[in-house]
Amino acid sequence: MFKLQPLSILTDDSGKRLASIEHDPARQLLAIRWFGNLTGEQVIYVARCTLQLTSTKPYTLLLNDKSQATGDWSDALEWLEYEWLPQVLQGGLHAIAYIFTPDMHNQLASYQFIERLKPYLRIAAFEDAPAAMEWMEQASADPRINLV
Repeated sequence: MFKLQPLSILTDDSGKRLASIEHDPARQLLAIRWFGNLTGEQVIYVARCTLQLTSTKPYTLLLNDKSQATGDWSDALEWLEYEWLPQVLQGGLHAIAYIFTPDMHNQLASYQFIERLKPYLRIAAFEDAPAAMEWMEQASADPRINLV
């Protein structure tokens, strides 16, 4: 079982919470929970902050929870694929559990994100945290990358 510890809370310009970041350093899991109506600029901001936060705390597993977020952030997809992804792969990331939001606009960007990352690592979509965490336990126990 993962034991998450708070790492950071990131806010937007008006002070509203964008993301809470937790980690389990022993199991090398990073968990990002997103909030509010997200833009591409905000997603890039959180990703950049996360890269800084984890520069000395490597992680191999990422729980990306967008269940409480809305918005179309698809303009961040290129940056995520070509800037963020190479850095996290070099750092050892091999599996992402992605929890969807009920918001259709966010789901479209999420599906596009998943499709872009599938060639590089294990990634799976979920509707709830318990299923995602169970999958992360399996990914932690078997770090081999089995690409379909």
